[in-house]
Amino acid sequence: LFLFLLLTNMESKFYPQYKTVDGWIAKLLKCQHLSESEVKDLVAKAREILEREDNVQPVRCPVTICGDIHGQFYDLLELFHIGGMPPDTNYLFMGDYVDRGNF
Repeated sequence: LFLFLLLTNMESKFYPQYKTVDGWIAKLLKCQHLSESEVKDLVAKAREILEREDNVQPVRCPVTICGDIHGQFYDLLELFHIGGMPPDTNYLFMGDYVDRGNF
C-alpha cells in the first residue's frame, strides 16, 4: 500500500480528493502507523483508482526495474533512498513474476 501511496501522490496534485495521500506518505516515511480509519480510506481510494485503470499501463522512461521486495518496507525505503523518490524516479516492480515466472 505504501508504494501505491507514492505512485498516487501525483494524483493529489491534480485531484483535491487525494490531498490526504500526502499526509499518509509523510506519516509512513516517519515510520508511523496509519490509523484503522486511514487504512480504510486508503483502500477505498486504491480501489477507486484501480477500477478505472487499464490492465496494461504505459511506463515512462527512464525507468528503474526492481524485483520482488516481498513486502519489505525498509527495503523499499532503501531503494527510494538510493534511486530517488517517485514521481521524480520511475519504477517498475516485477513482483512475483521474477520469483515464479510466467505460469
